[in-house]
Amino acid sequence: MINVVVVDDSAFMRKAISTMLEKDPGIKVVATARDGEEGLRVIRKHNPDVVTLDIEMPKMDGLTALRHIMMEMPRPVLMVSSLTTEGAESTLKAMDLGAVDFIPKQLSKVSLDIVKIERDLISKVKTIANRKMRPVPRVRPSASAARRQAVSLRTPRGRAKRDIVVIGVSTGGPPAVQKILSSLPKDFPAGIVIAQHMPKAFTGPFANRLNGVSQLNVKEAETGDRLLPGHVFIAPGGSHLILDQKVSRIDLIVTPNPKEALYKPSANVLVSSVADAVGRRALGVILTGMGNDGRDGIRELKSKGGRAIAQSDSSCVVYGMPKAIVDDGLADEIVDIDDMANAIINNLYL
Repeated sequence: MINVVVVDDSAFMRKAISTMLEKDPGIKVVATARDGEEGLRVIRKHNPDVVTLDIEMPKMDGLTALRHIMMEMPRPVLMVSSLTTEGAESTLKAMDLGAVDFIPKQLSKVSLDIVKIERDLISKVKTIANRKMRPVPRVRPSASAARRQAVSLRTPRGRAKRDIVVIGVSTGGPPAVQKILSSLPKDFPAGIVIAQHMPKAFTGPFANRLNGVSQLNVKEAETGDRLLPGHVFIAPGGSHLILDQKVSRIDLIVTPNPKEALYKPSANVLVSSVADAVGRRALGVILTGMGNDGRDGIRELKSKGGRAIAQSDSSCVVYGMPKAIVDDGLADEIVDIDDMANAIINNLYL
């Protein structure tokens, strides 16, 4: 049985989340709380496997409560987030503080997405319940400190054999991507494209956040952008990102197609596009996330001479997407997230 504590200042939200979760016979909501202070008390009392945590609450807000949880009694936490720019910025900060993922706050009974939200909520809780969370240090590295760390990573001399890095990532991804990009040096010899499963309102703030901690140029991708070394493009939420290889350049295209794809953006769509455009010149990187998005694209990339790296089980929040390529024998290397930036640089020359 997976025990859950629900913390939210809205009585409707507490009831809605509890009702949805307990439709699964393997989940029990052992307590609810109306604010962060009460939430900490019931978490200490019931020691739940998972916590759902609202951000905006009286007395003690969700981010403050999250800091206490992750320092004193770390466990998987799902944030309850509004799908707005402000909600995105707060949620990204929460994931930087140790939250695993988030669920949307729009849970009105008239919503056509209620069934999908319920399914995703149950799936996320069951997937993350057994992950061991490490305490988050009280003092986290600043953006300037992260950029200084990148100085220690040097690009080898000579010409890189690969000039495109494509990253597929989902649950637990924002801190992982931030760790990688903040560690790469400003003379990084490849362009980077990233498919991170996120809502439309989140990918712009996510790109801006990454741009502030990286020596590379990071932005949300737009049709017409040109892929260049040292530049990073985040696929917009709700759309796919593909490459358009010209005679002397690579342009980016944002498109709604294929409309039937399970995820938008899709790692499979992006990686397959990279494989078609540049083949052996590309390095595929699959990071933490649920499911197997990216596996088919990596298989295509490998068939054309590209290389692939998977994040290690021990450093993933959810070992789903990397496991899929490891189990199919598609990973050239399996790497801890702390070593991923260095592995990416080295693989450009292999």
